Amino acid sequence: MAEVQVADNGIDYPVGDAAGLGLDGERLADLVARAARDVTDGPLPSCQLAVARHGQLALSVTLGDATPDNRYIVFSCSKALTATSVWLLIGEGLVDIDEPAATYVPEFGANGKEGVTVRHLLTHTGGFPHAPMGPPDWFTSAGRRERFARWHLRWEPGSRYEYHSTAAHWVLAEIIETISGTDHRTFFAERVAAPLGVGLTLGAPEDTQHDVRRLVPIGEVPTPEQLAALGVTGTWDPGEVVNDNLVVLNEPANMAVGVPGGGGIGTAADLAIFYQGVLANPGGLWDPEVLRLGTAEVLCDLDEPLMGIPANRTLGLTLAGDDGHAALRGFGRTVSGGAFGHMGAGGQIAWADPATGISFAYLTDGLDAFVPNQWKRLAALSNRAGALVAD
Repeated sequence: MAEVQVADNGIDYPVGDAAGLGLDGERLADLVARAARDVTDGPLPSCQLAVARHGQLALSVTLGDATPDNRYIVFSCSKALTATSVWLLIGEGLVDIDEPAATYVPEFGANGKEGVTVRHLLTHTGGFPHAPMGPPDWFTSAGRRERFARWHLRWEPGSRYEYHSTAAHWVLAEIIETISGTDHRTFFAERVAAPLGVGLTLGAPEDTQHDVRRLVPIGEVPTPEQLAALGVTGTWDPGEVVNDNLVVLNEPANMAVGVPGGGGIGTAADLAIFYQGVLANPGGLWDPEVLRLGTAEVLCDLDEPLMGIPANRTLGLTLAGDDGHAALRGFGRTVSGGAFGHMGAGGQIAWADPATGISFAYLTDGLDAFVPNQWKRLAALSNRAGALVAD
């Protein structure tokens, strides 16, 4: 980075050519100060945040007891990594989004799941949101396929939206491996991360995990009464996204697996530059029509059950939308309706806004079980990041 500035709270942070990228330096300082509040005065052990524009980093900062070289588990921000891998196969004509997933992975079709399509998997409409997968099954393809065969549907595919924390992406990973003949982790590394020049990985070999921040559970799960007081009228069902399940990724063997819907690893700077790549599509990496389906078209507008708002799911990501609910989707209120990205458990977020060219990423190792704290933090940070373009 080119220089070091000091935020209002006295924190030094590195910046690139913010002015040259058309970003307001005071607003960048305010963004850093807001992120610092939950570390210096709050419960988080550390966090990282990064902003990029026009293919370059404008901000990359680590706060708390971590270092800039530390990587973080990005949880469901990983879904973008797996989706962008699948987009390549779709663009090459090797995967059809309206073909049953069982066409590619026959074991998955057992117990009435033969009608679940690739589109259903990418839009969280497959009907098996909490199907279990864990050690030792997830260590081998044979174990995963045996588990697929035991899964049952909870509702008719395509009839409703319910977030599939990890289940659907395990099937997508198996499709990647079946079609390409390459491990899904290697496929992403070679076909997506390398062309974009980013250090993001799905999982990490055990002998390379020394720089990955371990997860720290904090806080208590909100009660229905607390959620109701915040205006949440839907049904609270965290499924797998509870701290007891999340911290299993602290174990080296589990971290190495590269859970395709939640086991991505990298820095905030990696994620911000990754989204710059998705914005720019360098070298025509993805087929333009597939990229449009992934970043600009809502393929699922069924209601999300907790908030009662349209899910706004593209082919693998979430679109902010212009219906007034972008903040509830993690994007804040200052991005355009065309902003796209994905949140992650524990309060991670990464998005890009084609209207401004800004991409933003925020990561933390603090797993606050009181999820309203996460919503409040992400809205505050995204609000600031979305408004960084200088007047």
